[in-house]
Amino acid sequence: MENIRLAFQGIWGHKMRSFLTMLGIIIGIASIITIVSTIKGTNEQIKENLIGAGGNVVTVQLYQDTYPFDMAYNEPPAGVKVLERSTRRELEALDGVEKIAFYTKREFSNDVRAGSNSFFGTVYGVDPAYLDLMSYQPSYGRNFSETDFAHFRKVVLLDNKAASTLFPGTYPVGETVDIKGEPFVVIGVVEKQSSFTPKIQTMNDYHMYSDTGGGAIFIPDSTWPIVYRFDEPQCVAVQAGSTDQMTKAGKQVADYLTANQISPNAAPAGSSSGGAESAAVDAGPATGGGADGGSSFSYRSEDLLQQAQQLQEMSNSTNQQLIWIASISLLVGGIGVMNIMLVSVTERTGEIGLKKALGAKKARIRVQFLTEASVLTSLGGLIGVLLGILLAQLISKTNGIPVAISIPAITISVVFSMAIGVVFGLLPALKAANLNPIEALRRD
Repeated sequence: MENIRLAFQGIWGHKMRSFLTMLGIIIGIASIITIVSTIKGTNEQIKENLIGAGGNVVTVQLYQDTYPFDMAYNEPPAGVKVLERSTRRELEALDGVEKIAFYTKREFSNDVRAGSNSFFGTVYGVDPAYLDLMSYQPSYGRNFSETDFAHFRKVVLLDNKAASTLFPGTYPVGETVDIKGEPFVVIGVVEKQSSFTPKIQTMNDYHMYSDTGGGAIFIPDSTWPIVYRFDEPQCVAVQAGSTDQMTKAGKQVADYLTANQISPNAAPAGSSSGGAESAAVDAGPATGGGADGGSSFSYRSEDLLQQAQQLQEMSNSTNQQLIWIASISLLVGGIGVMNIMLVSVTERTGEIGLKKALGAKKARIRVQFLTEASVLTSLGGLIGVLLGILLAQLISKTNGIPVAISIPAITISVVFSMAIGVVFGLLPALKAANLNPIEALRRD
């Protein structure tokens, strides 16, 4: 405590010199805090934009080799079982899984018409749990009822985009939609309920997060075979307990379905599927060696966390270079601390000689100067942290760049600044400790 008091006394006695000495440390720490806060804020925005808020839903679907099995161009594969309602209980018992919903779909469908208006979006055949799990609520009209499923009623729900496409400027409830020649009555218009809106900062963000699809319509899964086919393998919507559990929950469901729903001799019944490969988690070794001599089937889960991580790594690669550049100022600041401490040793030669003449040991002199250097750099580090937080908030408000203050980065910065004081103060401290007391007193 005495050494710390003497250090502050020395800093206060040479305020301008001490401030200029700390300036390199202050600039370096402030730069690092600002960059790290911006990186963390950007990463959180990427994760939030891609995954959304509150849903925590992962989709699991059937793959043939490395491609999603597209039912629009293929017959149902032999050896892949249709999911039963009893399977839901088994899947919901898996660790991290909150809710399960089954559904089938036709993407980019041109099978839907209303009068002269055509629809080119996605048709979903959903079970009773799907709309609630995906946070769809009726804007007007009503939702599906249990009776609709039990009695195979040909009813349909539209989202807002589908409603404006098929019935522009008119009230769609009660109107008829033609799906592959079968009339379905519109009972409601649904909207996805979410307080989350992606933050669009650049054109890349716009192309990545904007909704450019043609909309969606929903029919009961019990009526799906009326317009499409029986025994189609379903997709599974998995709601995880938290965002961080999404990958684990999706993979567990995919593993379970691969092990229990696909026979060893599963084989394609029609032509092989095509399409772009999407980001997915492999649900273990695919089973079945099909009749084409190499095709295999497995269930895989869409891994949004992995996609977010890939985008974050792309963002981090550039920012890490900025951190290294900012760290150079810490090296410059450390050299400045060493220089000033050497000057301080020269100025206080007489004081050091007197202390050694009165019996002060080398270790005590050494610790005194190391403490002074550490206090000087630690104070600079604290000022740099405060300045870094202020700069991060200023950048966020002026440029709209998201920031998130990192407590570990602050702690590491302060500890690192203290370490700089120890490292660069060691040479002056050794010089002071090794002074000959007689020569020191004579020089004074």
